[in-house]
Amino acid sequence: MPTMPEPRKKPLSRQLHLDLYYYMRLNREVEDTMTRLFRQNKIVGGLYSSLGQEAISVGTAYALEKRDWMAPMIRNIGALLVKGVPPRDIFTQHMAKYTSPTQGKDGTSHFGDLENLHIVSPISMLGDLIPVMAGVAIAEGLNFAATQRAPFVLILENNLWAYSTPVRRQVPIENLADRAKAYGIESYIVDGNDVVAVYTTAKEAVERARAGEGPILIEAKTFRRRGHAQHDPAEYVPKEQREFWEKRDPITLYEAFLLKEKLLDAKSKNEIEDRMSALLEKEREFAENSPMPPPEFVRQGVYCTGDDCHKIGPKWERPIAEVTPPKCSVEPVWTVEGFGRGKSSSRGDAPIHFGDVSSFAEKPAHTASAKTQAKGLAKKSVKPAAKSAVRGKTPQKARR
Repeated sequence: MPTMPEPRKKPLSRQLHLDLYYYMRLNREVEDTMTRLFRQNKIVGGLYSSLGQEAISVGTAYALEKRDWMAPMIRNIGALLVKGVPPRDIFTQHMAKYTSPTQGKDGTSHFGDLENLHIVSPISMLGDLIPVMAGVAIAEGLNFAATQRAPFVLILENNLWAYSTPVRRQVPIENLADRAKAYGIESYIVDGNDVVAVYTTAKEAVERARAGEGPILIEAKTFRRRGHAQHDPAEYVPKEQREFWEKRDPITLYEAFLLKEKLLDAKSKNEIEDRMSALLEKEREFAENSPMPPPEFVRQGVYCTGDDCHKIGPKWERPIAEVTPPKCSVEPVWTVEGFGRGKSSSRGDAPIHFGDVSSFAEKPAHTASAKTQAKGLAKKSVKPAAKSAVRGKTPQKARR
């Protein structure tokens, strides 16, 4: 069961239904094209299929606005397409062509577009994308993102397998979304093979995060119908499990729904298929006819040398009010009674403490020597101690 109430159901327009259908179909057709290219030895890198998981990529990406940032994984080609990445970029990237986004320096989906599409490149160590995106949302890591109420929606795409290890052998809980409670954030659980459910859930989560409610985790339950990559036949997957999920193909289910609701007919379906075929033929031909990187290019773009490579600095993409208190943070106030005074190991007032030493002159000392020492240190160390409180350093005398 979900760890929070079900998302509010809002009716979708016919055009939105058809757009979701189109991008799921395009996602699959792009990957089918790359599978053929892989078998022709034209794909030089790894190829990671999202067969059966298209609804998650498309549904979540469609819930975003153009200004929003996204960090897809290697099985989220559908999200790239929704965001505006042309199929030719995906083809040339996997074929390591000079016309690819990385100019042939990578053979898989490790590319992004920070300037125009606001796409952050995938990271092979999957969890490392969380602090990166939390940083985009003004934070570091999921815990700090939670304390700062950062506008961050994390999609946990649970496809039941991590290479050849089933999830049930990795974690002792049924719903990974339950882990959100430990971070003090809200979570949803959604059927990852229902694109409408994925879209409406993601849309609500994005709106709540944008409104200042903090990070939200969405666990989308689905199944990886192919192996880890093209080289993996996935013979370790139980036959019954595979058969169950093949009957729940997200595109087949959604197409049946659209036909039943008369949102799609044979004519519009053929038009969509013709549109995709013409697009992919053009994009594939471009990719196949593109040159490989020239040898002299091998050293370029490997190391950033500073401003002559690209400018490094903050770039505000959102209104300041949206990423500062009270919408996206907690007040930077820490009030502690008696701040500036500490206790010694004997439970008495410490003879001196950085940031506040004047009060010790008013405290009676147990011995004359202690009183003299406290007064002397207080007299000599008031100004340096006050300065060190700002700098975050303790004067040498105060340390003694």
